[in-house]
Amino acid sequence: MSIKKQFLKSKPACKVSFKLSKSQVNNASKVFLTGDFNDWSESTLQMNQLKDGSFSQTIELETGKDYEFRYVADDTVWFNDEEADGYKSSGHGEAQNGVLSL
Repeated sequence: MSIKKQFLKSKPACKVSFKLSKSQVNNASKVFLTGDFNDWSESTLQMNQLKDGSFSQTIELETGKDYEFRYVADDTVWFNDEEADGYKSSGHGEAQNGVLSL
């Protein structure tokens, strides 16, 4: 798993790139990035599948905030990114959300 942050000089925003390897998604056919930045939609931010079977997505977010997020593979398997800046209770049992601090 990989998270890369590119802070923009022209405005208070950051381009955040997320990348998951084929093995990290257990050979899933589709993966979505979901979080409070898209109202936890499980269908709006589909990650792009690359030729090697990995998945990637880049989004632009406002700086000065913390964002909670998770991944959803094949519409059923929810998981976190081990490179998240932190973790916070999701409010659903013992599940946690990854936290991205910008």
